[in-house]
Amino acid sequence: MVRAPLTPEQLEAGRRLGETLRRSRAGRSLNEVAGQAGISPETLRKIETGRLPSPAFGVVASLARALGLSLDALAVEWAGTPAHDVDARTA
Repeated sequence: MVRAPLTPEQLEAGRRLGETLRRSRAGRSLNEVAGQAGISPETLRKIETGRLPSPAFGVVASLARALGLSLDALAVEWAGTPAHDVDARTA
């Protein structure tokens, strides 16, 4: 099965996700967070730098847990939608 190339919007969403994860890591090392999430440091590095813009859901969920983030918050960042817009749509 051949995977379709990602669109520019999907690539940008991946960059936003990576930036959010990197900021959330704060003073913690990349190795520490990767270990807690059960992924390799290289995988986390690729996600944070946007070189892996569409990580598997399980990886995102593990990173959210390791960083104390909600999946909803990461979804908002990934979508680039202000939180109040998301709240209005789901209300």
